[in-house]
Amino acid sequence: MQRLQQLSDQVELVFSDIGQRYAQYQRDRGLFCRSGCGECCLHPGIEATVLEMLPLAFELIKEGKAESTLDALAAHDKPGCFFYSRHSEDGKQGQCSVYMKRPGICRLFGAAGYNGREGEVQLSVCKNIKADYPQAYQDSLIALESDPPPMIRNGKEQIRQIDYELGGMNFPINEAMEQALQKVLFEQYYLGLADAE
Repeated sequence: MQRLQQLSDQVELVFSDIGQRYAQYQRDRGLFCRSGCGECCLHPGIEATVLEMLPLAFELIKEGKAESTLDALAAHDKPGCFFYSRHSEDGKQGQCSVYMKRPGICRLFGAAGYNGREGEVQLSVCKNIKADYPQAYQDSLIALESDPPPMIRNGKEQIRQIDYELGGMNFPINEAMEQALQKVLFEQYYLGLADAE
């Protein structure tokens, strides 16, 4: 099996673990994303690593969409994630078109922990979740010590440990996707040449 496919398989195992932990915390604390909300997907500062994008790159190859996606990414000029399907004019309503293969950052967002300037645990919660569930948000802040949230840093580190070269640097999400597709296509091309000899 080729190296990138092995890395992709390992990433998917970590994604499964991360997804379960973060979703469980959000359910336990009553902090839920709005149905059909995609405001976070529109943010121009969304970043991911090439490593996080490998599972999606392999899925696109399997579907025969890798080259067309690369071309579309090069022409994409809207802010936010290329794979976000807008359902409203302002783009705030929509959905992820690749939800099962979304990168780690998308699995960590919503309600999670981070360290403040003095190392204290703080709660990162989307503004819409705060507005929709103010009491659950306040209760979660009060319970930070007794029921700490899963830490964003720990989730990112789990992914990074799989491969520091591909997981050590963040890029704008669409650029990370382009690089992942290029790497996978390059590896597939040379494997095909080797098989032909």
